[in-house]
Amino acid sequence: MAAARLHQRLDLRQLVETRGGNVDVFGAIQAVDLPLLLRPLQGLLGAYLSDPAPGVLVTTRRPMSIQRFTAAHELGHSEMKHQPSLDDESILRRMTLTGAPAEDFQEVEADAFAVGFMMPRWLIQWHAARQSWTVDDFRRPNRVYQLALRIGASYEATCWTLVRHRLIQAALARELLQTQPRELKVGLLETYKPRDYRGDVWLLTERDAGTRIDGSRNDLFVLRLQEHSGGGYLWEIDQLKASGFAIVRDELEAIDGDGVGGPVVRRVTAAPEETHRGSLQIEERRPWDPEPPLSRLKLDFDLTGPEEEGLSRAERRRLLEAA
Repeated sequence: MAAARLHQRLDLRQLVETRGGNVDVFGAIQAVDLPLLLRPLQGLLGAYLSDPAPGVLVTTRRPMSIQRFTAAHELGHSEMKHQPSLDDESILRRMTLTGAPAEDFQEVEADAFAVGFMMPRWLIQWHAARQSWTVDDFRRPNRVYQLALRIGASYEATCWTLVRHRLIQAALARELLQTQPRELKVGLLETYKPRDYRGDVWLLTERDAGTRIDGSRNDLFVLRLQEHSGGGYLWEIDQLKASGFAIVRDELEAIDGDGVGGPVVRRVTAAPEETHRGSLQIEERRPWDPEPPLSRLKLDFDLTGPEEEGLSRAERRRLLEAA
C-alpha cells in the first residue's frame, strides 16, 4: 500500500505508460528529497540512516538491477519511517519467498515495498500487452529475461515476482532458474561473440517503438524487424550508425521458406560505441522513393548504467537542468 501511494503521489504509472521503460527508483528518491549517495560499500548492498536526518547509501559494486532493488528497499525504509538498517545480501536471498525471522519484520516490509514499487503487477501487464505476451509466454526463459530487462530487475527477481503476482507457480520459477541468463544471451547473439557476457542483450522489434530502454554500457541490441524487400523496402541500417551504434552482425531470415518475394526478417546486432545516451531511429523505405517510410522504429535509450560513485544520474540531471 505504501508503494502504491507513492506511485500515485509521483504519478509514476502515468509517466511509464506515456514513455515506456521502468519505474525510475533513483528518480523517485530524488523527487521525495531523500538524500542518497553511492559508494563502494564493503559487505553491504545499502543502508538507511535516520539520524540526524533520513538518508540512504547504495553500493556501486553490483549490477544496475541490484542497485535499483536495493535503492527501492532503502526507499521503503524511509517511506515507512523505519529504524536505521544496514542491508547485506540477505535482501536478495529473501526474494525466494523463504521469509525472514519475526524480529526482522521491518525488513520484510521493506522487501515488500521494493517489489511493489519497482515491479508492480500493472507494470508487468503493461509490458506484456505491448509485446503481445500471454501468461503462457512466461513459461519461456527468453520471454522472462526480456521482461526483466524492461522492468529493470534481475532475471531471478523477475521469476519470483511473477510468483508473488500469481502469474506462475513457484515450481515453474525454479524450473526457469535452471536456465542461466548467459545461455539466453548466447542464444540471442548466435554466432557473434562479445568480449564477455556481462552486458545484457535486448531483443527489439517494432513493438518497442516509442518506448525507453534503460541499460548498461556493455549492453547489446538485437533488432528483429520484418522487411518487405519483395516490394523494394529496406531498413536503412546506416541510421543505426548515425545513432552511435556499430553493426556487428546483419542477416536475413526467411519467414516463409517456400514463398518467393515475401517479407523476410532483418536481424541486426548493434553495439553502442561512444554514445551511451540518445535516440535510436531506423526506417524501412524504398531507397529511391521520397515518400514517407513504410515502417519506423524509434526509441530513447540510456546505457550509462550502472550507477557510479557520488550522486545518482537522476540527481545529476536535476542539477544540470537547474544550472
